[in-house]
Amino acid sequence: MTKHEFNPTILREYDIRGIIDETLFDADAEAIGRAFGTLLAKDGYRNVAVGYDGRKTSPKLKAALTRGLTSTGIDVFDIGMGPTPMLYYATYALKAGGGIMITGSHNPPSHNGFKMMLGGKSFYGQQIQALGRLSASGPFAEGAGEVIDHPIQEAYVARLMEDFVKGRDLSVVWDCGNGVTGEALRKIVAKLPGRHMLLFDEIDGSFPNHHPDPTVAENLEDMIRTVRGVNADLGIAFDGDGDRIGVVDGQGRILWGDQLLAILSREILANSPGASIIADVKASQILFDAIRDLGGDPIMWRTGHSLIKSKMQEVNAPLAGEMSGHIFYNDRYYGYDDALYVALRLLNILSATDQSLGAMRDELPEMINTPELRFACPDEEKFDAVTRIQDALAAAGANYSDIDGVRVNTEDGWWLLRASNTQAVLVARCEARDDAGLSRLKSQLQEALLNANVDAPTF
Repeated sequence: MTKHEFNPTILREYDIRGIIDETLFDADAEAIGRAFGTLLAKDGYRNVAVGYDGRKTSPKLKAALTRGLTSTGIDVFDIGMGPTPMLYYATYALKAGGGIMITGSHNPPSHNGFKMMLGGKSFYGQQIQALGRLSASGPFAEGAGEVIDHPIQEAYVARLMEDFVKGRDLSVVWDCGNGVTGEALRKIVAKLPGRHMLLFDEIDGSFPNHHPDPTVAENLEDMIRTVRGVNADLGIAFDGDGDRIGVVDGQGRILWGDQLLAILSREILANSPGASIIADVKASQILFDAIRDLGGDPIMWRTGHSLIKSKMQEVNAPLAGEMSGHIFYNDRYYGYDDALYVALRLLNILSATDQSLGAMRDELPEMINTPELRFACPDEEKFDAVTRIQDALAAAGANYSDIDGVRVNTEDGWWLLRASNTQAVLVARCEARDDAGLSRLKSQLQEALLNANVDAPTF
């Protein structure tokens, strides 16, 4: 069989992703299938579930991927078009040895890629690098696998609805951003009580209305305007492939990932006292304090959905989340990030009480923080830069965590610096109790960067 080398830029930490016909080609998709099928066969698996998102390039990538997989003797369960979590669900429901989702997630229309599971676990990091080496060297398994059409969206929606509990009627605005959640969401809201208004639920891989990334405030403007205009209780938005969620309250105020996780934690800890709840290092101290105050065990962990999922399995945590809007339920669910499922669990909480989402948000202490600060740093430099700063902090006796980069604690609050696993950038964030404290933290961050010979803009 044909050996194949990938453009090294497409082999990322959590997935394989590139620009169509620039760094990612149909031949890459077929090679991924050959190499991944070989790994499946080596581990004794006979089949793999394959799904795809609404991008215009996804069907041709699926065809090439399938050729590669079946050439190794692996059977392909073609589950059709749908959200990434539908693919995750399929691996459990169909007892598949692995799963591959063709998706560009929230990236521009010219991008696409692959998210993978093997043996019920995320396939990431060194596994992806090893897949690249196998593709370039061989040898590959050989055989004649079958393609079995296995549409699963109806079963997926039915599974989501199993954990919905009817309470008071709610008025909800939903924004699909023309991503792949539209069809499944229409089926879900048809089963929900209350009033529901759907925005941009037509699946269109050119994303004509706004970019499908709910962590960027400007992408929520249409939903915020509609929530206020129809006096809705809340608004819920999804990213392009449905594994990340964005939420606004009835006043149109954004709840960031850590604020949402703090509210979701209440139900979990009421039913499972002392449970561990995981959040990434970018989350507010308010969240970790809230979990502790509710009697839970807060765990700060590394940023990255694959890393969080692995940690959840390790400690058997019922809930986890990231600032990026990846929220993971391992309570009555499977431990992966499913924004549609998270939305229904949030509706359960709200419909069981007369308290509004805005009132719940107002109960959280106010902190002042920067948005995520990102600045360019070459891939070959970024991790060394963070290491130099860690060494300087250790020498100075600073109070910091090195779980993922450095998170430095002071009397004012904290500042964070970490190397992105997916881009040639350093990522920073600061949080304080007041403006003066935030100013001091930003100064400390800039001083640390300068001392480490890192070119950084003025924050």
